[in-house]
Amino acid sequence: MAAVPDPVRACQSFVIDAERPSDVPAREALLDRAMGPNRRRKSSEKIRRGRMPAEGLALVARDGEGSVIATVRLWNVEAGRDAHGSPVPALLLGPLAVEGRMEGRGVGGALVRQAVSQARALGHGAILLVGDPAYYERFGFTAALTGMLAMPGPFERHRLLALELVEGWLFEAGGTISPSGRAARSQRAAA
Repeated sequence: MAAVPDPVRACQSFVIDAERPSDVPAREALLDRAMGPNRRRKSSEKIRRGRMPAEGLALVARDGEGSVIATVRLWNVEAGRDAHGSPVPALLLGPLAVEGRMEGRGVGGALVRQAVSQARALGHGAILLVGDPAYYERFGFTAALTGMLAMPGPFERHRLLALELVEGWLFEAGGTISPSGRAARSQRAAA
């Protein structure tokens, strides 16, 4: 996994870093605690299943001892099709989770800001997510950009949000969001 480009966001109680293979057990345990037993049934999970996160866009926050206290990943997707029938490449953010003892300390916000910054630096055009509008609007996400898009499976329309990193990127995008990223190793081996 590539290192997080400078500047790495840091503060007194945590540091944002690239996710490492050794972080996977801690990340999965954190997601289980934060999202509950039904987390794998969500529409977003259908898109992520069997895929690798977008290159350079799997981040964690670590406490002073180096333990994972928060996680976020972005995934390559197609945001439907444009008016010419061509796929509209985008990213899907999620899941974002913060260890309970660290909630309210700005860790999640710092992760989102770093993920958006890195996605922009890597040349991506838009980020989609399904989440709480009251939380994500402060980062510029809005449902106004997703009116012609749908998730594969049940979702709440007002929670499907987007942020354009390139103005007008989603202007003609319509249809169902689908995965487009690299297959996970176990999927590649089976192919």
